[in-house]
Amino acid sequence: MRVCFQLQVKPDRIAEYRERHAAVWPDMLRALAETGWHNYSLFLRADGLLIGYVETPSLAEAQAGMARTEVNARWQAEMAEFFEDLEGQAPDEGFLVLDEIFHLEDQLAVVGTDPVVPQTVEEEERR
Repeated sequence: MRVCFQLQVKPDRIAEYRERHAAVWPDMLRALAETGWHNYSLFLRADGLLIGYVETPSLAEAQAGMARTEVNARWQAEMAEFFEDLEGQAPDEGFLVLDEIFHLEDQLAVVGTDPVVPQTVEEEERR
């Protein structure tokens, strides 16, 4: 399951938010990996729009697994002040999940085509 989500970081907290994610607590990193948060990335636009991406067998189970950890409670309490419009929810529960409408590999599989990645511009031009 691929999940993309968004949050809004408060404009006056963007720099500190970036700093906090430059060196996430090791126990938080381990907890994420152990509870099913795989290939997890965050992307931050200059105006504070935060886009997250994670691959997981089940988002609900990954969230529940993190909710059972002490480190997540501490992390979410510290991170909540960075975001707009959470309406009392923790950041990992208050994000907006976006609908996936296209995935290249899924559609290639349907039409029976393997992806071909040209190695050079010349190879691309010959195609």
